[in-house]
Amino acid sequence: MTTYAALLRGINVGGSGKLPMADLRALVAGLGHTAVRTHLQSGQAVFTTDHGDEESLAAELAEAVERRFGFRPGVLVRDHAYLRAVAESCPFPAADLQPKQLHVTYFSTPVTPDRYAEIDQQSYLPEEFRLGDRCLYLYAPDGLGRSKLAEALSRPRLTKDLTATTRNWNTVLKLVELTAPGV
Repeated sequence: MTTYAALLRGINVGGSGKLPMADLRALVAGLGHTAVRTHLQSGQAVFTTDHGDEESLAAELAEAVERRFGFRPGVLVRDHAYLRAVAESCPFPAADLQPKQLHVTYFSTPVTPDRYAEIDQQSYLPEEFRLGDRCLYLYAPDGLGRSKLAEALSRPRLTKDLTATTRNWNTVLKLVELTAPGV
């Protein structure tokens, strides 16, 4: 059995994408997965399964949400090893930062630096971003809600053909913990 985290994009944010976590747990369990748990109200579900791969599990969950709730969220599914590697590879001194200052955007596919070549990082300092393995690390000292760099990074032409969803550092670490073997 492998433990995965499902990251749903845009759940319970700004009055749209309403999906109660009890319903999400029931939906995931109804797909045949076990040890189903959710974290917070913003679309994280942890589950174990012995069948499927990340892409097929994500597609299956997105379809199930659409059938049951009438909207299709972007869904990424990642295993513990990947989530741990993302946390351990953080290029910013996470121990020295407040969790609201550091975020990870998870991507459905690898992203190369040329996708963001038009962004002049110097003009956004002290905000910074770095690419990782199917992710982007964002340091936003005043928080994500005030980040001009986050706004620039989320422009439609930069996110075209991607499923992307962002989590703050506390959630990144909690998902590592929740997907750990034996938890």
